[in-house]
Amino acid sequence: MFGRRLYLNDIRSGNAQMRQSAERSAINAPMQGTAADIIKRAMIAVDAWLESERVTAKLIMQVHDELVLEVATEAVDTVRDRVRTHMADAAQLRVPLKVDVGVGANWDEAH
Repeated sequence: MFGRRLYLNDIRSGNAQMRQSAERSAINAPMQGTAADIIKRAMIAVDAWLESERVTAKLIMQVHDELVLEVATEAVDTVRDRVRTHMADAAQLRVPLKVDVGVGANWDEAH
């Protein structure tokens, strides 16, 4: 969706196992690649917002389709709302992107 390319040299291989592996990659890559691009765009937008607004929050890491932030207690409501917006706006699709936000003292509690 965002111009990502994957070159599959084995897609025409005479070796059935190698060809089938390349075929599976060809089917899977557009979905996973687009998902990776969307979370990357969201991460860039969230980080830019945190920097520009000098919010008392820090982007800690990305895990698959999640962003993990460390946020000062007084900023939780603002960060929750803005992160949800930035993530939902990371790509314009035929269906809206649904974003769930969890809050907790650790990653487990936030789920």
